[in-house]
Amino acid sequence: MWALAEQALKQAIAVPAKPILKWAGGKTQMLGDLLPKVPSSYGRYIEPFFGGGAMFFALQPEQAVIADSNPELINLYRQVADHVDDVICQLKKYENTQEMFYAVRGQDWTMLPEAEAAARTIFLNKTCFNGLYRVNKKGQFNVPFGKYKNPKICDEEGLKAASAALKKAEIVCGDYLLVLEHYAQPGDFVFLDPPYLPISEYSDFKRYTKEQFYEEDHVELAKMVKTLHERGCHVILTNSNHPLVHELYAPFTIDVIQTKRHISCNGSTRKGEDVIVTIPPKQRTLIKLLPKPLPEQVSAYPPTRFMGSKSKLLSEIWSVASQFNVDTVVDLFSGSGIVGYMFKAQGKSVVSNDYMAMSATFTKAMIENNTVTLPLEEAERLLVAHKESDHFVSTKFQGLYYTDEENDLIDTLRTNIAAIRDPYKHAIAMTALIRACTKKRPRGIFTYTGHRYDDGRKDLQKSLAEQFLDAVEAVNSAVFDNGKVNRSKHGDAMDLRVEQADLVYIDPPYYSPLSDNEYVRRYHFVEGLARDWKGVEIQEHTQTKKFKSYPTPFSTRKGAADAFDRLFKKFANSILIVSYSSNSLPTQDEMVAMMAKYKEHVEVIPIDYKYSFGNQNEAKTHRNSVQEYLFIGY
Repeated sequence: MWALAEQALKQAIAVPAKPILKWAGGKTQMLGDLLPKVPSSYGRYIEPFFGGGAMFFALQPEQAVIADSNPELINLYRQVADHVDDVICQLKKYENTQEMFYAVRGQDWTMLPEAEAAARTIFLNKTCFNGLYRVNKKGQFNVPFGKYKNPKICDEEGLKAASAALKKAEIVCGDYLLVLEHYAQPGDFVFLDPPYLPISEYSDFKRYTKEQFYEEDHVELAKMVKTLHERGCHVILTNSNHPLVHELYAPFTIDVIQTKRHISCNGSTRKGEDVIVTIPPKQRTLIKLLPKPLPEQVSAYPPTRFMGSKSKLLSEIWSVASQFNVDTVVDLFSGSGIVGYMFKAQGKSVVSNDYMAMSATFTKAMIENNTVTLPLEEAERLLVAHKESDHFVSTKFQGLYYTDEENDLIDTLRTNIAAIRDPYKHAIAMTALIRACTKKRPRGIFTYTGHRYDDGRKDLQKSLAEQFLDAVEAVNSAVFDNGKVNRSKHGDAMDLRVEQADLVYIDPPYYSPLSDNEYVRRYHFVEGLARDWKGVEIQEHTQTKKFKSYPTPFSTRKGAADAFDRLFKKFANSILIVSYSSNSLPTQDEMVAMMAKYKEHVEVIPIDYKYSFGNQNEAKTHRNSVQEYLFIGY
């Protein structure tokens, strides 16, 4: 009994795991240069271009994800991992004869039992010419017989040693980009051995799959490598000593290694130069999320139910922003105006901008305005008709959102507010009218007519006049002087010009294929009030009498990505803080990669968040519990 146990122990020690296939482009000969570059500690080992797996078998990691896009290759490794005895049994049936080789070569591996298909792959690899695994356009193996005298078709001990190593790995069949996107986490070690440049008849990828890997694919791979770097992964990449490789990986360490090519039919071309690119993880954790109490003044800002408002995230936003020494803050998509107001309360000089007139009206009244209020007696006079109105609302929107009496009052207020000369009093009055109209609507939006969503709120019981006067008082209470010059802008973020922008906060419409981000559709009536319906095209055929939405790049995935890139470039000299949601596109990694083009440091802070109103619920996606990301570039 002791003798049997001793023999088993000796076998386990004597046979180290090693590649079980001959593999053109394999990294066995480079291990002496590669292994010293492997990090001393890491999370998981990830190799998405697995091939022969020389690096994996040399390291034998305890946790690994190994992957390849070749399903036949993946079947081989899965069967060796889980059913090695069956594979060995099948391999013992093969003989190194030309007749058997071509008979086996003619089989369709997908029609064979999985263990037999794995054995077939090994047999063909060991007995074909030069160990190639080339397939034609139909996916049929087409390498000729190798005529070797005594190839080792069944290395039983080697297969069992490989099986023990492979059992510790998750073995995945898939595209490398999807594998890395799904599996790679901060602290993981990623080894990349892609098809080499230049693309040729002898390209590894061409030999082992029906697909191609072109120069543009190498560019795409380099983008992913930079994403992994930003994510905090250790990365080692191999390739030929090609100019494009040096161009793509210029920021990182590139070592040139003399190697031999074993597959060239021309002996003079069997020497070559490979490169090893070492990409360390980018150091993070410089920005901490330590929420701080906000000035009492912030609570004076009139609450809104505005879609996308960041009122619940103010403490987190300030926690990040306060770690930078800035004087001027640009709130590029002001929305409800609460973030810009918070920065004003913190003593910053604020430039607030939005493409919606109603948002610019709010910030004109309470951010740019430092001292002016609208006395209540003046507000009360606005409720009384002093001259005939144009009856636009009472005619155009009759029976849609408000009673005839309320529509008449809205027209009276429009007419009287238009006559106010002081720009800040005008903004306060218009803000109050917008707030009153919003509060008198169930859910505060204009995507439907009537009052089908009447939830019995007290706001709905108050008269429009009472709502207007309450809103005037609320806005007056929010006016304060922070001792700085503040500005409210109304325009496209792409066109905004500011003399100084120490910090730019970006909270654009979130693009998601699951829901829309049309603010104008939800608020078209009050946006029309702010514009007095000037320069808009009312769509008469619609029940809600909405007007045509403003063009915005954030309505498509590509448009949003291009817009972010332009904004990051435009404000490359400013500290950037971007709010974006985990269920929106571009993805977190795409955002990081874009920002990293213009900022030396990019960090992401996730915040658990639940949308209580807006497109998440309205679209019935049941995905309103998400993470809100703060992307910080500096």
